[in-house]
Parts: sequence; structure tokens; C-alpha cells
Amino acid sequence: MKYTYYPGCSLRGTARAYEESLLAVFQALGVELEMLEDWNCCGATAYMSVDQLQAFALAARNLALAERLPGDLITPCSGCYLVLNKCQRYMREYPGIKRVVHGALTAAGLAYGDRVKVRHPLDVLAHDVGAEAIARRVVRPLTGLRVAPYYGCQIVRPYATFDDQHHPQAMDRLLAATGATVVDFSLKTRCCGGTQKGTLPEVGLHLVHTLLHEARARQADVISVVCSLCQFNLEAFQDQIARELEPIHIPVLYFTQILGLAFGLPPKQLGLQRSLVPVEPCLAERGLARATSTV
Repeated sequence: MKYTYYPGCSLRGTARAYEESLLAVFQALGVELEMLEDWNCCGATAYMSVDQLQAFALAARNLALAERLPGDLITPCSGCYLVLNKCQRYMREYPGIKRVVHGALTAAGLAYGDRVKVRHPLDVLAHDVGAEAIARRVVRPLTGLRVAPYYGCQIVRPYATFDDQHHPQAMDRLLAATGATVVDFSLKTRCCGGTQKGTLPEVGLHLVHTLLHEARARQADVISVVCSLCQFNLEAFQDQIARELEPIHIPVLYFTQILGLAFGLPPKQLGLQRSLVPVEPCLAERGLARATSTV
């Protein structure tokens, strides 16, 4: 299996652990990724609200570059995944948008033929690789570890291309394949607040607190995420929540980090040293310290 890989901006910044663990897990599974050369910012949700056409032109440039390579386009960032899919759909449905965007691409010496399929790595691992293959690769089962699967609001809504919009199960199946106990997390698709922590701090903090409180109520040891912004919000503001609302400290890991632990991959390859809330004490408490014992 071979795919084109588009990291997006966050995986080269605050979400480096996501890229590190993703590349390590895909390599362990024998899945080949070819980097999309000369990629640019997808336009992001913030730019989309300022100038939609320019944002679509930015997204379409990446799509046009991806069409030069074989295979589907994989992007781990939920924001990138949403914007690239939205760009494709709007160009199909709105001739005026398509005309303007194609004009911008032509001026840049590019062409877009609507041939590339945009996919999330969760989709690829769940449906192309499969939970059974994941289970066969496990060498250190995460037995006893209670994991809350948190999907966030962007990879299954509004474009439910590979999972149920309201009750997704793809990550649940992959986590279960590691031997972990997947808790019934009722808020798995509730928004984390996105960038509201910067614009409406009290609202953003309330949304993050609601998710963390529910995870603790479900007796989760770890929260598993697929989105870099969700990971940042749920992890970075735990100290503030502890000061202002209630003490909650729960490790927030990318689902690829959890898979990598079960695969016995070295913690540094998974970016675990970058965590603000370390997972090692939790693993030790569950008798799983050996999962992070390899440098």
C-alpha cells in the first residue's frame, strides 16, 4: 500500500508527536507514504472565514500537486482533512467557485482534474489495513488500560465519508485491537472549542472542561485523539482547569501513539517525551510500564 502524505502546518509545529508516531506506525505496518513536495497551508478554518475563495485556491493547489502522484492523499490534521474535502465538494457543486479557483491554478501553472481522494489516516488504518492486521502486530497488549476515544467534530461531520456521523467506531475498533478497554465515551464527537480558547476564553475552557470531566467520570486512564487542535486544547489547559474548576489530569495521546505503544515501538519514535501530561505513571499503575521501557 502506498499513499501521498500531506502533513499540514500543525504537524510541523505543535503536533510533531503526531507526525512522529504516524510515520513510525505506518512503517511498522509496511504502509508506504510519499511526501507531497512543495505543499502549502490548506487555508485552514480561520482563513476560510476571512476569504473563502483564496482559502479554496490554497487548498486546491495541494490537491493539484497530489494529482501528480499515485495513490490517495492522506492528511492527519482534521482541519486539513475538512478543508480539502470541502474544497473538492464546493468546486463540484458551485461552478462560480470552480471557475475562480481553476483560474488561480492556471496562473500558477497547475491543473486540477478532481481525481485525488482525500483520506484521514484513521480511515486508512481502519479500512485498508484493518483491525485484524493491527492486532497481529501487537507485541505489548495494553490490557487493563481504559481509553476514551475522542474523534472531535471535523473528521466525521459534515462529510461522513468513512464512519457514522454521530457514533463513529473506527478508532474504537483499532484501540480494542491493542488489548485496551475502550470506554463508552458519550461526548466522542463534541467540539473541543477549537480556537475559542483564544477568542472566547471562558467558553473555550468550559468546552474543554466538559470533555475532561466526562472522561474522568467514565474512569478513562487516557484520552485518544485524531486531531492536533483537540490534543492541544485537552492537554494544554488542564493546569488552568485544575486551578479554576477542578483537578483533572489525564494523558491525551494521539491514536497513533497508542498503537505504537502496543507495537512495542520506542517512546521517542512516538514523541511521548513531548507530552505535557505524561502517560508513564498511568501505564505503571496498570502494570504496563514495559510498554515505554525501550528508548
